[in-house]
Amino acid sequence: MPFLRFPVLMLLCVAPALAVQGQAAENAQRPRLVVFLTVDQLRPDYLTRWRDQLSGGLRRLVDEGAFFERGLQDHGITETAPGHASTLSGRFPYSTGISSNSAGVNTNDVSLVEAEGVGASPARFQGTTLADWMTTADPRTKVLSVSRKDRGAILPVGRGQHTVLWYAQRSGRFTTSTWYGDTLPAWVRAFNDERPVFSRYAGKTWTLLLPDSMYPEPDSVPAESGGQGFLFPHLMATSEEIANQMVIGMPWMDELTLDLAWRGVNAMQLGSGPQTDLLAVSLSTMDAVGHRFGPDSREVHDFVLRLDQMLAPFLDSLVARYGEGGVALALTADHAVAPALGVKSTFGDNSKAIRLARDALTPAFDRLVPILRRGDLPYDAFGFDAPEFTVDRSRTVGKNDAVLAVARAFKREAERVRGVLRVDVIDDLVRADTVKDDIARRWLHMFRPGGSTIAVVTLDPYSYYGTAIASHGTPHDYDATVPIIFWGRPFRQLRDDGKARVVDIAPTLAAMLGVTPTEELDGVVLQRALRAPPR
Repeated sequence: MPFLRFPVLMLLCVAPALAVQGQAAENAQRPRLVVFLTVDQLRPDYLTRWRDQLSGGLRRLVDEGAFFERGLQDHGITETAPGHASTLSGRFPYSTGISSNSAGVNTNDVSLVEAEGVGASPARFQGTTLADWMTTADPRTKVLSVSRKDRGAILPVGRGQHTVLWYAQRSGRFTTSTWYGDTLPAWVRAFNDERPVFSRYAGKTWTLLLPDSMYPEPDSVPAESGGQGFLFPHLMATSEEIANQMVIGMPWMDELTLDLAWRGVNAMQLGSGPQTDLLAVSLSTMDAVGHRFGPDSREVHDFVLRLDQMLAPFLDSLVARYGEGGVALALTADHAVAPALGVKSTFGDNSKAIRLARDALTPAFDRLVPILRRGDLPYDAFGFDAPEFTVDRSRTVGKNDAVLAVARAFKREAERVRGVLRVDVIDDLVRADTVKDDIARRWLHMFRPGGSTIAVVTLDPYSYYGTAIASHGTPHDYDATVPIIFWGRPFRQLRDDGKARVVDIAPTLAAMLGVTPTEELDGVVLQRALRAPPR
């Protein structure tokens, strides 16, 4: 019946055209580039306390994005490595295998490329990240990750063979390791040659961005910076070797990192294809400044203002390149920080905080000797590296009950030490109320029964081990609370002080992109951040 052929032919022609149009419409709605920013040691109250002095990129993200003011790195050891490993994996440290900085990325199994220093790789990282889910959905996906710190560059994107770059202090250059390749990309080598740290920053002075009267913090606190160099202005060294290392605590380090990221965007042509690409940038200067001066310092205040100004042209450039709907961004921190000891803090009551010697718990450990003998357990199979009490399981095979008895005895002895709030035995945490007991929950997100860590010590609020000026690493809220911000057309404009966790970032970005995680996650989609239901 010839008269039927024409409609059939029309349908055969129209169907592919509709499919192409549908795909084009979907691509038009999907961002061309996902940008993930981690600001090392950024407390969310910095963004609210100094909001009226912000006028650049941070202010834009806070005002235009979905800002979760009480996000949580909801695990026990709030350090850089476990924090970064959770950002784009959607999983807690018990799952990623990254439980501390010392168990992070550094290894002698690989070497740095065209730079000096200790090698680094994601070999200890377990599982997948958003980068893997995106490349599984579309193998054309390109990924670039940059940071001053090796762990800040490596861990957000997991084990994939991506372009991953960090700063080598001894050489004053950005590098990678032989895990990723034997040579640097030509554009990275050119960047290093054009922007050497020494010639750009040696002898430069860090002065206040605003008039002195705009900073309520005193600039005369010897407890900052160990009593040395705590006054503005701060001068960079004129020695090349010293300048290469000193720059990590100066505002220009983040400026350099953002410059490298933007160079990579252009060199790699991120966002130029039909797929969505991923750019991860971890900015580390806040951590160096915060450790040296503490959150109540004029230096931290000024650095937040400077970071705000640095991010303004970066965001403007992204929008200019990709359009208002072409970029989606998320920002968080790997951890926060406690006030400096000896400084009356405006961020919390640290008046009762004390400093514990690194060996403060050695007597508690020594008192376990009779129990070890009764259980026929080797003394040197156990160890304490704050905050973890550990055992070498290979040397205690078949003696799990005896090991548990030692862990419980350590708890009794260690809780007698001044400055110790509590000691948790990992095996006993399975019976804890992890809804009401935040500390128990965070330790269980860190470690599980049967591992090498058998007990963990939590100090009194704001107390420290050792000689740290200001630090982090505890399960207390002041270390765990971080900002979470989503920004771009797919996200709502809102301020939210409800429950949100860093492990929720990756599943939320995946839902926004319409990609499927390839493993079970701890995080969930933050539906209230999204303008429309996930596709």
